[in-house]
Amino acid sequence: MKNETTDLLMQLEAIIDTAIDGILTIDTRGNVEQMNPAAAHLFGYNVDEVKGNNIKMLMPEPYHSEHDGYIHKYNTTKVPHIIGIGREVQGKKKNGDEFPFRLAVSEVILNNRVIYTGVIHDLSDVKSAEQEIKDLNKNLEETVSQRTYELEKTVNKLLSTNNAYKSEIVERKLAEQKLQDSQEELTRSLSKEKELNEMKSRFVSMASHEFRTPLTSILSSAAIIGRYDKEEQQDKREKHVNRIKASVANLTGILNDFLSLSKLEEGRVEINVGELNLNLLCMEIIEDTKQLLKSDQKINHTIHGENPLVIVDERILRNIVFNLISNAIKYSDKDISCDIYFNNDHFELVVKDQGIGIPLEDQKHLFTRFFRAGNVTNIQGTGLGLNIVKRYVEILGGSIRFESEHEVGTSFFIKVPYSNIENSNL
Repeated sequence: MKNETTDLLMQLEAIIDTAIDGILTIDTRGNVEQMNPAAAHLFGYNVDEVKGNNIKMLMPEPYHSEHDGYIHKYNTTKVPHIIGIGREVQGKKKNGDEFPFRLAVSEVILNNRVIYTGVIHDLSDVKSAEQEIKDLNKNLEETVSQRTYELEKTVNKLLSTNNAYKSEIVERKLAEQKLQDSQEELTRSLSKEKELNEMKSRFVSMASHEFRTPLTSILSSAAIIGRYDKEEQQDKREKHVNRIKASVANLTGILNDFLSLSKLEEGRVEINVGELNLNLLCMEIIEDTKQLLKSDQKINHTIHGENPLVIVDERILRNIVFNLISNAIKYSDKDISCDIYFNNDHFELVVKDQGIGIPLEDQKHLFTRFFRAGNVTNIQGTGLGLNIVKRYVEILGGSIRFESEHEVGTSFFIKVPYSNIENSNL
């Protein structure tokens, strides 16, 4: 048991040391006790230059002067200003440069001693992206203004010419139609550019939020595990180890969603079809998702009809099935079914849950990227999964539909014709 605990602590230390975000701990006087390499790199110091010194050495004014008073006030009143809440602040590097970052601080009681753990997420790229978007919008507005001005001049010139030359009315109408087409094309281009900018902003914001939450959960559980050093506390240790595993699985899912969306948007999805035993694939995915199952929850898998080898892209189909099953687990506390129906010209995959269902008013938006139904605000997710699933199904030449009732459950039906699969390999 001691060796297992030591191995686990070494794993947790490795996770913290290799974390992308900065992580550090201070005592109740504000002195730095621990600092991971990412935090040291952000501030331009070596770890040994910071450890033992007051944390305010990393702060510009007015934070530098206010910090000691803030810690004293919190230790006295326990009324949080940052601790347990988090906010955006400025940091000061060794060379004096300042940079923005998101700071999430948690209070940890370890061996009857209070320490404060901070997670630092550098916002320099986010701020740079925001400024770039503002500059793009400004340039677009100037372009629209200039184009509008040019269009107004051209239209006025055409109207003047029409009054002077009645005989050229046919040519004028053709010119007006051309101008109208140009204006519509410009409007479509500007609308598409605006949509792309909004997508960039939502992507940056969502990525920052979705990565920060599981990392904070991992850090919190890692700190708490150290308190459970007795054999009879094994169940508590396992609880937090499982919490860390779930957070890592969540991060992996988010990364896969973002990578899949990037490939789809850039048209870089390669199709590699081959023979596949669909039943074995589903059984492998069910085994992989067991760690996500909730208490007393299980997956029932059934085959209907003959089970031939199908010709399909295994990687794409695995992504589709994994996404649907993991969603069913996430949004339900009861058993889930995964059925395969083999027909003459197609196979059909049906995944059913008995979960929270999808509100009727949200169902028309279900496959829209970044969309999340109104009843899942407390459940983590990117809003990309079903959009990716639909696009992958279409790549396979198939179709997807669903049936859902609020607070009753949801069923997804994936139908892929054999002929389309075979033709995609020609």
